[in-house]
Amino acid sequence: MSNYIVSARKYRPTTFESVVGQQALTQTLRNAIRTNHLAHAYLFCGPRGVGKTTCARIFAKTINCLTPTAENDACNACESCVAFNEQRSFNIHELDAASNNSVEDIRSLIDQVRIPPQIGKYSVYIIDEVHMLSQGAFNALLKTLEEPPSYAIFILATTEKHKVLPTILSRCQVYDFSRITVADTIRHLQYVAQQEGVNASEEALNVVAQKADGGMRDALSIFDQLVSFCGTTISYEQAIAVLNVLDTDYYFRLVDAALAGNVSDALLLLNEVLVKGFDAGHFVTGFAQHLRDVLVSKDAATVQLLETSETIRVHYQEQAKRCNAKWLFNALDVMNTCDINYRTAKNKRLTVELALVKLCRLVEVQEVQSSGVQKIQGSSAQKSNATVAPKPTPTPQPAAPKPAPQAAPKPVQQAPLPSMPTMGAMPSLGNIGLINATPTSAAAQASGAKQPTSTAEQPAPAQRNNPFTADQLIDAWVGLRVHFRGEERLLAMLANNQPVLVNEELCRITVANPWQKQEFAKFGKKVMDLVCDALQNDLLKLQVDVAEFDRSSKAYTAVDKYKLLVKQNPHLADLKTRMNLQLE
Repeated sequence: MSNYIVSARKYRPTTFESVVGQQALTQTLRNAIRTNHLAHAYLFCGPRGVGKTTCARIFAKTINCLTPTAENDACNACESCVAFNEQRSFNIHELDAASNNSVEDIRSLIDQVRIPPQIGKYSVYIIDEVHMLSQGAFNALLKTLEEPPSYAIFILATTEKHKVLPTILSRCQVYDFSRITVADTIRHLQYVAQQEGVNASEEALNVVAQKADGGMRDALSIFDQLVSFCGTTISYEQAIAVLNVLDTDYYFRLVDAALAGNVSDALLLLNEVLVKGFDAGHFVTGFAQHLRDVLVSKDAATVQLLETSETIRVHYQEQAKRCNAKWLFNALDVMNTCDINYRTAKNKRLTVELALVKLCRLVEVQEVQSSGVQKIQGSSAQKSNATVAPKPTPTPQPAAPKPAPQAAPKPVQQAPLPSMPTMGAMPSLGNIGLINATPTSAAAQASGAKQPTSTAEQPAPAQRNNPFTADQLIDAWVGLRVHFRGEERLLAMLANNQPVLVNEELCRITVANPWQKQEFAKFGKKVMDLVCDALQNDLLKLQVDVAEFDRSSKAYTAVDKYKLLVKQNPHLADLKTRMNLQLE
């Protein structure tokens, strides 16, 4: 029975061409070999499992090859290549700095540098995990690294470049290795599966690539683990079960439930995830990533940012067509806020459930906001057209005199209310009367339409008196935020003080203090114009009241408390006198 070799070693690249996902770096190294522009020191840095040490070995093997190919690759036939393949080459020296990080280890290495190569042109020294060297070891390496013999080449490899001394970095050519993309990982895993006679689905290999997080060695180790469990056939269901990965189908189902506003399905889905043993925080971050992937799938220009297989990409694009971009922005904001609050929350499950409830209510909130804006814009446009277009005088004239007294042309010419008493006169502020809506359209005035100067030239406009409900009044009130975006104080009052419908022609709001009442009076006329436009009712009036507070004095000191108790029970005074008690 032959010894088993793991895939990470069995399929380790032996040529620059077989290195996965590092085409730019491998091409640079090949050009340097072809033009004989070899530096005396290199630093390969990047995440784990991306090919740093592998490229260092291939580079060392190639520059010592006695008969390189036309593509500047090692021939694998000469004495130097055979010695390297059999791991008995004396020209290539590898040192693990994680376990050999002292000054004495570096001094031994420097002593070896003095010995020239016996076969080939160069002695190559590969120091892996170089950031683990001590301060003294780095200093011992400095001089030799700056001026080594002509036949010595140093290749340093590290996953933590920031821990390497700047004096070392300045003496090396630095090559930054990038994470291997999901697509490249899947293609390489498909090649390995084909060589091993394993039938693996693309969705299963996508799970492996996502789990590996850009490292090919991790991906091949996970692949071996799946083969040990599944045999020669690897399915998506088996992959997520072995690797304990949350099925992306949960995220697709949760988006569908949120779009339908189904809170029950969303909460039951979260419970199903928790019952299976997954952490709620992991679920939140995974769902936020899913929303991000749906968002980038909406545009053909950004769909390339989606790192997944082609089959799953189609699912994302199909769901992206059903999602509104504004809804996705708001959903991402909700989940990001949940992720921030989750770390400090005591009841973590409740935090996630509240986020899911908000998520399911987003569609309803957007519909209410859009309907309020459309009502105000539609009524303003309708009224503006009615003002600009000449109106023929109706045939029955007896009804004309009636609206004339109600139209009250004086309020049209009346100065607005900004000239209220100053802050110093606030205590003596008088009651603000009922705020009426101007019979003429506020939209027509805002559009700059010229109004006749004489009352005789302007026919009295007919007042609208369409019936409305309290909910419609609240919708119109919420839609006011679109028209006052620059007025932060007014927006706060509009949000905190909703009108109460008293009767068909009167609504009331209650503010906290006289200052808010004075501030609201500056915009009262415009507010009522917009509300009446949305409701198609010019008879509605607004009454602004100030909340009443109990300003009676309170007992704070011992004497005050005693007087209050004596007032309630006079016998306490007699008790105090007879027992000669003192107040403290």
